[in-house]
Amino acid sequence: MKIISYNVNGIRAAMKKGFTDWLQQASPDVICLQEIKAMEEQVDTEAISEAGYPFQYWYSAQKKGYSGVAIFCKKEPKHIEYGTGIETMDFEGRNLRVDFDEVSVMSLYLPSGTNSARLEFKLNYMAEFQDYVNKLKKEIPNLVICGDYNICHEAIDIHNPVANKNSSGFLPVEREWIGNFIDSGFIDSFRHLNKEPHNYTWWSYRANARNNNKGWRIDYHMVSQPLQDNIKRAVILPNAKHSDHCPLMVELQFN
Repeated sequence: MKIISYNVNGIRAAMKKGFTDWLQQASPDVICLQEIKAMEEQVDTEAISEAGYPFQYWYSAQKKGYSGVAIFCKKEPKHIEYGTGIETMDFEGRNLRVDFDEVSVMSLYLPSGTNSARLEFKLNYMAEFQDYVNKLKKEIPNLVICGDYNICHEAIDIHNPVANKNSSGFLPVEREWIGNFIDSGFIDSFRHLNKEPHNYTWWSYRANARNNNKGWRIDYHMVSQPLQDNIKRAVILPNAKHSDHCPLMVELQFN
């Protein structure tokens, strides 16, 4: 099973930049999107169906043109879970899960902490999400949580760790949380198979950052521990340029 995660920074804008043709060529079994910034009825869903994804699940924020996640599948899941049931999290449309026999796949869009109020919201969200996942793993041990975590874990994951040590996304409290999240029973699938530096998934639009590869690795496929032996491949796809993020892919093999 090939699973792609992609923060598209607006699905309608991405589609104008060739996203649908790219999706058809990339041909994952499941694609998890974040920051769709649209309601389903605002999007050309027929074009996505024609690209090979008749099963589309949308979970938009209550605020129009903001946040939101979606999952497109080639095959129909046996269950779809919209949100977490936690009111403080769900109004911004940040969690969507599809369940298959072998694995459950979640699209996650963690908040960014762009100011003190949003950082407080983010830290609360992180704590509630950890509690939610601790319970979920007991029910669904085979779990892949894809998405934009808005956190770099280690110095290797950011182009200038010294200058960014006080930047949200690389604060000690955030880095500690994602380390604890991994320790709670997850594998950072890309880092599991690739120890090389200078691999990023997001670049600022400023100062020609992408062309100079001055980026951050803030998007992950977190794979639950029981699936460790099923991880066959994990790659970042920086040549796809429909967003300020790029997609990443994990491939799981089931016998």
